[in-house]
Amino acid sequence: QVQLMESGGGSVQAGGSLKLSCTSSTSSQRTHCLAWFRQGPGREREGVAAIASDGTTNYADSVKGRFTISKDNAKNTLYLQMNNLKSEDTAVYYCAADPAADNGPLDEQRYTYWGQGTQVTVSA
Repeated sequence: QVQLMESGGGSVQAGGSLKLSCTSSTSSQRTHCLAWFRQGPGREREGVAAIASDGTTNYADSVKGRFTISKDNAKNTLYLQMNNLKSEDTAVYYCAADPAADNGPLDEQRYTYWGQGTQVTVSA
């Protein structure tokens, strides 16, 4: 069983930056596909960015050029650097992992393990 815990959320003004972290209870991220999802107010959960076990990354169009996903296998930690934040980025952000997903899908159905989420609020 893989347990994931997010941190780093908070409130920031538009144009600002935040860096989210997701720590795994195991070294699973060396072999698992990892991803960030978010759910904004009144919206369905959507994929933001993913990183495959080989380091290949995939981003939603809405965050390309602003967000960067990365991981540190030695620390069992996944990151999401978010720059030039916009009010529409306001959401609860979740990290997810799966041993079988490949090519970094942004489909939540492809992921087995989930964190509890961390709130990101961007004010205009």
